[in-house]
Amino acid sequence: MSASRVPLSVGGAPREAARTFERRNPVTGEVATIAAAAGTEDALAAVAAAQAAFPAWSAQGPNARRALLTKAAAAMEARADAFVDAMMAEIGATEGWARFNLMLAASMIREAAGLTTQISGEVIPSDKPGCIAMAVREPAGVVLSMAPWNAPIILATRAIAVPLACGNTVVLKASEQCPRTHALIIEAFVEAGFGGGIVNLVTNAPEDAGEVVGAMIDAPAVRRVNFTGSTGVGRIIAVRCAQNLKPVVLELGGKAPLIVLDDADLDEAVKAAAFGAFMNQGQICMSTERIIVVDAVADAFVEKFKAKVATMAVGDPREGKTPLGAVVDTKTVAHVQSLIDDAVAQGAALVNGGAANGVLMPAHVVDRVTPAMKLFRDESFGPVVGVIRARDEAHAIELANDTEYGLSASVFTRDAARGLRVARQVQSGICHVNGPTVHDEAQMPFGGVKASGYGKFGGKAGIESFTELRWITLETQPGHFPI
Repeated sequence: MSASRVPLSVGGAPREAARTFERRNPVTGEVATIAAAAGTEDALAAVAAAQAAFPAWSAQGPNARRALLTKAAAAMEARADAFVDAMMAEIGATEGWARFNLMLAASMIREAAGLTTQISGEVIPSDKPGCIAMAVREPAGVVLSMAPWNAPIILATRAIAVPLACGNTVVLKASEQCPRTHALIIEAFVEAGFGGGIVNLVTNAPEDAGEVVGAMIDAPAVRRVNFTGSTGVGRIIAVRCAQNLKPVVLELGGKAPLIVLDDADLDEAVKAAAFGAFMNQGQICMSTERIIVVDAVADAFVEKFKAKVATMAVGDPREGKTPLGAVVDTKTVAHVQSLIDDAVAQGAALVNGGAANGVLMPAHVVDRVTPAMKLFRDESFGPVVGVIRARDEAHAIELANDTEYGLSASVFTRDAARGLRVARQVQSGICHVNGPTVHDEAQMPFGGVKASGYGKFGGKAGIESFTELRWITLETQPGHFPI
């Protein structure tokens, strides 16, 4: 298969850059995509196109925006096979993961379409006679959106759909690891009627990311920024946004705990833990990275979990015959292996595992992990999960909160009231009782706390993130002033 060529999309039209960069298939090593390597001039042209389109787009009524978003969802679905090909070639995804990405992304667009009439304000009682005081939400302006490679259709769509529904225009900064996948999203939106600069695409070579992103954040027209990615890069973006006094939504790393209490249904906990730890080879921000099991049931849980994970083979994602496929690169394999080696060297026990074949890495389970080990603290973003044994409920909560991260979590117990009580004590933006840590729905307020970031995507919470709340008054009586 020949490599796809991806230009920039500026003002609804293709734009070439002076240079290009290559993205290689992690499984085969072949060139998957040749994409435009934007410089700062190209990036600022995209911002200018979005700024020029903002007055007309922001003036559109809610039902006009809803109609176009509905068309965009259909245009995305019509490209299903192209999305599958792009994700398989660029990141080694399985066909099932690609189609799940597309399904949820289309749902997110339709949910955003439904939000267009929910951007409401209120009339607030004023102490001043004859004064009608209103709180009004208005579009913010140009939104710079940055999405990663791991769930590329979901996360790039999330980055642009609600901003567009709110009347903003958007520049999507694509991931260097999946430029074609992200370009297909913009193609669908432009085809649906979001041309003329309403949505724009910037692709850049990895070595140019800091310069290109910094220039766009600094651009006065950019009024909101959102970023999904690593905590390290998120800190850099947060500083740059702070210097410009620009609000930013950050959805960053995670080290999600799954707590198994002594009264848990172990079979249900095992199923959820296996899914949460190894879906997409553990390359999800919500992935279960720590299984915290109360001592009373730890041995029984580990025995059942070992048997379950032993059935989860790894294989070539192009064949689609195994639950686990490729990780994104060999650096991931080396990082995961280093975490396992460190834990085993300090006394942890390897329960499941095996040697990697290139980017095909088996599922690894490491028991008796302690807070002194890197596997307890460092985000793995790969096919490994640590089992940590807790003395009791209180100790399990303490261990769950002993992390800089706080995105997703889950608690397993047969006592619903107990589950809610524990969930309220876990420091995370998301917590599920008797469900996996990996769970996403378009209408939910999605985001983390601590080093997992701040701000929310999804539902009405997304409206708050991507609009300006203004106070406007109307005087209906003659004024009376002290001077």
